[in-house]
Amino acid sequence: MPSLQNVPIFRRTLDSIIRFTSTIGENIEFTGSFSGKGNIVVRGQVKGESDVNTAVVIAETGCWNGRLTADNVIVAGDVNGDILAREKIEVLATANITGNLSSPVIAIETGAIHEGHMDMNAKTAVNLFEEKRNNPTNVSD
Repeated sequence: MPSLQNVPIFRRTLDSIIRFTSTIGENIEFTGSFSGKGNIVVRGQVKGESDVNTAVVIAETGCWNGRLTADNVIVAGDVNGDILAREKIEVLATANITGNLSSPVIAIETGAIHEGHMDMNAKTAVNLFEEKRNNPTNVSD
């Protein structure tokens, strides 16, 4: 039996986010570029590009048009443009992405739609996952 010390643990980025510092609401359309620190959730529309030093979450109602650069990116909505994450990209089942993904770690949930290329560090692989949090028999760290 292999040692558990050598098994990589993949934790979801949302599990580590304590709070969001900025929100683009469902009825908001933002056009332009922004940068900075602070976790951002997008429930409305963004047209432009960003470079954020934390996490960006595109909610199911969210739509991003343009280049998105951040430490971590979680997509549940629509993205039309390239995504570059310095740490991890998580693509949920409701996501629809047209553009290239580039990150050391990319996790894609079953049912997500992605048209484009993926670039990763040679030491990592694409992680396909299914949501199992509602399954009472699933025990995780």
